[in-house]
Amino acid sequence: MYTEFYGLKELPFALTPDPRYIYFTPSHTEVMANLHYGIESGRGLIVVTGEVGTGKTTMLRWVMQRLDRTVLVAYIFNPRLSAPEFYQHLAALFDIRNWETKSDLLIELGKVLDSRDSRGLRTVLIVDEAHGLSPAVLEEVRLLCNFESDTAKKLQIVLTGQPELREVLNYPDLRQLKQRVSLRCEITALPNVEETAHYINSRLKIAGAQRTNIFSPGAIDYVFRCSEGIPRNINNLCDNALLHGFAASESVISRGLVEEVAATFDMVPRADRLKNSEEREGPARIFNAAGRAELWAAGNGDTGNGNGSNGDFPADAYSFSPRVAEPEIIFNEHARAQSPTTIEELGSAFNASGLGRGNNGQNL
Repeated sequence: MYTEFYGLKELPFALTPDPRYIYFTPSHTEVMANLHYGIESGRGLIVVTGEVGTGKTTMLRWVMQRLDRTVLVAYIFNPRLSAPEFYQHLAALFDIRNWETKSDLLIELGKVLDSRDSRGLRTVLIVDEAHGLSPAVLEEVRLLCNFESDTAKKLQIVLTGQPELREVLNYPDLRQLKQRVSLRCEITALPNVEETAHYINSRLKIAGAQRTNIFSPGAIDYVFRCSEGIPRNINNLCDNALLHGFAASESVISRGLVEEVAATFDMVPRADRLKNSEEREGPARIFNAAGRAELWAAGNGDTGNGNGSNGDFPADAYSFSPRVAEPEIIFNEHARAQSPTTIEELGSAFNASGLGRGNNGQNL
């Protein structure tokens, strides 16, 4: 692989949520502060949202690795569960075995939470991809918030998901759950090229890079434009750019290499796609081929009777080609030599034909 070629000890841009590679943007720091405060003070329900690929799961794993061992964490990463499956999963995570019905499970869970709360210990349930939870399961989550003392929640619940989670919480049927949310925070994309450069260099250093100029400034600028500052997109572009650079024996990743990768993954910036599309378009035509030929003939006195009088050109003077790819082959050589080529000549032909005058003979 390219690691040895670029002086790296490991792959710096893997798509797995490795907590070692977390990059603290201002929004990450804010989310961390909210989680710390919410869990420590027993605030109950915390909601964290962020666009796809902004690092929500990486952040959660970083948090879970650094929570004190006195904090018991149950982590659910697959939200596609029915209400019974949700409780089965919850029982397994909290190691609750002696239950047969939902009522039995809630009684046993209550005992666990009471015991831990009496000793000043925190218990946390984290649900990732929570925007995928069904309304039925979300209602069960709300009921779990009822495990509380007079002063604090016995179970801290963290829901993380895409921005759609905010829309889900606005459903009229879930208004009671929405009212239980004590803290809300959001992870945003990297805001500019400078932050993107810091992010890329940070990952390169963690991966063991001896130099941080592996990516040229132009390459980083284009990475930001293509990725829109979303870390997962940055990782994908950079990883494949390094692979292409290794194959081409390029010690520095240029903008051109990133452009090739972006085109392969359909990640070219929208503005560039529109620009390329405009460049491919030919000049606009006012009349079709037959119309232009007829207009030319009319301007040169051709009555259209085909007898060659009034200075008209031979019957084979123009021929039409069905090949759109070669628009210049519409008239034959004789006709092209005599046809109007400028705006002024075309205007003169138009007026000479009588088409440019109204009923009273005046120019339109």
